[in-house]
Amino acid sequence: MIMNDGLKAFTLKCQQRVEQALDRILPPSTTLPTRLHEAMRYATLNGGKRIRPLLVYAAGQALNVSWERLDTPASAVELIHAYSLVHDDLPAMDDDDLRRNQPTCHRAYDEATAILVGDALQSLAFKSLCCDPCMQADARIRLSMVETLARASGSRGMAGGQAIDLEAVGRELNLAELENLHIHKTGALIRAAVRLGALLDPDADKALTHHLDHYAKCIGLAFQIQDDILDIEGDTETLGKTQGKDLVQEKPTYPSLLGLAGAKEKAQELIQEALQSLDAFDNEADPLRWLGHYITARKH
Repeated sequence: MIMNDGLKAFTLKCQQRVEQALDRILPPSTTLPTRLHEAMRYATLNGGKRIRPLLVYAAGQALNVSWERLDTPASAVELIHAYSLVHDDLPAMDDDDLRRNQPTCHRAYDEATAILVGDALQSLAFKSLCCDPCMQADARIRLSMVETLARASGSRGMAGGQAIDLEAVGRELNLAELENLHIHKTGALIRAAVRLGALLDPDADKALTHHLDHYAKCIGLAFQIQDDILDIEGDTETLGKTQGKDLVQEKPTYPSLLGLAGAKEKAQELIQEALQSLDAFDNEADPLRWLGHYITARKH
């Protein structure tokens, strides 16, 4: 996809900021235990779209939160995402060899190290929300952020969605069951990213934060539908991960349930609903609008 100039500039700024924050928060690879710290940095500082940090920054900007205060939650949500990818790629899960066009963590190191990397990245995310002095926030806001990220990544969120996904292999799900799976597995962390950005404005109008949450719910589901589509239409080199694995592993997907055309139509309906949720916002919410369009136009 060719980004518009606004999204391109916004993306570059956000990616630069979150990369710097992650580099600062992650332990140096020269400190003990060096192999673990090296692998943590390998799994995190290896590119990627950084969609979840972008959403943190975009939601914060919509509510006029300063960029400096958003660096910590943006990096925290990316640490959780990175941990989930490391564990998702393990032989016990998706058993994948490629992630972001390079060997997966357990292939570059070993399975035991990859498990520990995921564990350490998860705990580091919560530590940064609790203690990072670069985020100016009182204890009440920090606690709300910890609760938000914990709920989104736990058994009622991402981890629970992964469990449902594993149980669904080889089964036919109806549309409601498939939506429930992906609201948890993919959507929960995307929804949390938007909420983390909004939490730094404790005086934000409740109606506006409700609109932001509905926007996040819609794009989270649209994001997964596009992933399902790309697993069919994409190629391994562009995706940076193995193409066609959903079909091989007999995973339930939107194209398998609705057909390819039906899945594309569903994704577009969700994006339009998400954009309508932003009608109450001014131009400060344009990055959220741009990201909504990007979700279903991306090629990886």
